[in-house]
Amino acid sequence: MKTIFILADSTNRRFLSMYGASHPARTPNLERLARRGTVFDNHWCGSAPCMPARRDIMTGRLNFLEKPWGGIEPFDQTLAGLLKTKNVFTHMVTDHYLYLYQGGENYWNDFTSSEIVRGQEFDPLHMPACKEGVVTQRRPEGYKGIYSREHEENFKCFASEEEYPSPVTMTKAADWLERNADADNFMLWVEGFDPHEPFDVPQKYIDLYREEDGDDYAGMPCYWPEYRKNIFTDQETRHLNVRYKALLTMTDHYIGKILDVLDRRNLWEDTMVIFTTDHGYMLGEHGYMAKNYMPAYNEVFHIPLIVCHPQTKAGRFGGLTQNIDLFPTILGQFGVDMTQLHYPIHGRDLMPALRGETDAVRDGILYGYFGKSVNYTDGKYTYLRAAKDESNRPLNVYTAMPTTLRQYYGVGCIRPEDYGKIQLGHLAFTDYPVFRFPADIIEFKNPSQEYSRRSEHNAKSCLYDLERDYEQEHPVLDDALEAEYAAKLKACMEACQAPTEQFERLGL
Repeated sequence: MKTIFILADSTNRRFLSMYGASHPARTPNLERLARRGTVFDNHWCGSAPCMPARRDIMTGRLNFLEKPWGGIEPFDQTLAGLLKTKNVFTHMVTDHYLYLYQGGENYWNDFTSSEIVRGQEFDPLHMPACKEGVVTQRRPEGYKGIYSREHEENFKCFASEEEYPSPVTMTKAADWLERNADADNFMLWVEGFDPHEPFDVPQKYIDLYREEDGDDYAGMPCYWPEYRKNIFTDQETRHLNVRYKALLTMTDHYIGKILDVLDRRNLWEDTMVIFTTDHGYMLGEHGYMAKNYMPAYNEVFHIPLIVCHPQTKAGRFGGLTQNIDLFPTILGQFGVDMTQLHYPIHGRDLMPALRGETDAVRDGILYGYFGKSVNYTDGKYTYLRAAKDESNRPLNVYTAMPTTLRQYYGVGCIRPEDYGKIQLGHLAFTDYPVFRFPADIIEFKNPSQEYSRRSEHNAKSCLYDLERDYEQEHPVLDDALEAEYAAKLKACMEACQAPTEQFERLGL
């Protein structure tokens, strides 16, 4: 048996034709995959953003109630690590460069082999030195959005789109598959950073959409939204949407190279192929851009999933599923003994759904960001539960790997006089000791993810009717119904062994 797992970062299902997009991006290869496999209509991210979502997939457990962005823990049993027990060869190829930074520890170490392609976003791969030492970041006059000199220097070095990091990643994956097509018992893990921002993409892909989408923007470069309320004009916002679609189309083109090998080498007969994302992205909906800081809207957490399995028929599945379900599903394909797990997982095997043996995998799911609202859906309603007051307390970070996004829980993050407040603690599901960091002493450097106070964007609990108001524009005002969903959310948190203070923080 073989498995190919493909993740394209920040893929919006509302731009995909298989999900009924009104103005879809051109994604012929994803459509080709959808025609062959099962399209999951009610699939959700659990922990967000990028690295928490990856830990969910690699461990089968939700983690956003315990810590924010951070590394694989020493007590985590990873997908690649468990596959070793069945002599499965695992290969990762990705341009998600944040695996190389603080907060990205141990994700790729259990793979038999791995390759991380450089050059995305803020990766200083080609940054020059200057007389003063480090090059000063100077935003061009009139430029709107995030500016990165690192990105500018990297992209100067690419002679063609084939040298862009995500195309390189997908091409390397296709080449690896070609070389190893006659092998068996392997998992190929492929991650493209695109269509994550910045939406810097060759003009030919942009030209596919300009006329049909009414994009007549001709100003300063406009391709990288800030993580804040939308500051762009309607014209600029339309242009950003076009650029996003263009980047999704380029990503799809290079995913096609992997599918071409499957066709050419007749690998579909004994290979399971999975396509998904880590989370979505907002491009002006509700007045927001990007992710992390706003309420946990569907645009970010309701995500695509396509699974092609040689023993199942093409079709659709409408029951609730979640990213953590991929863990037991993949392990089951290789006959991994699940009794060797040291703790209970939250994921559930999707094979009964793929085989048409059930129309329901779970009754409800939790999702969210650390220290923000905790959210629940049963497929009928979404309930976004805010912290009970502005203090956003009590709140603790639990980890035995004291790093987070580009920083340690130490110098520059916690004052030396507060070190004494760090204690040893335990999570409910493991006896492995962890550090317990009170959130009050942490200076989190990423403003979109910080949790020092309850955010103004997450100040209210809201209940939405998914059938009548999928866009989540009209909160349901029904105290009895909200109480019912608060009880469902609490029960789901208890089943996931959430730290006890999370219930108090939410007023539950």
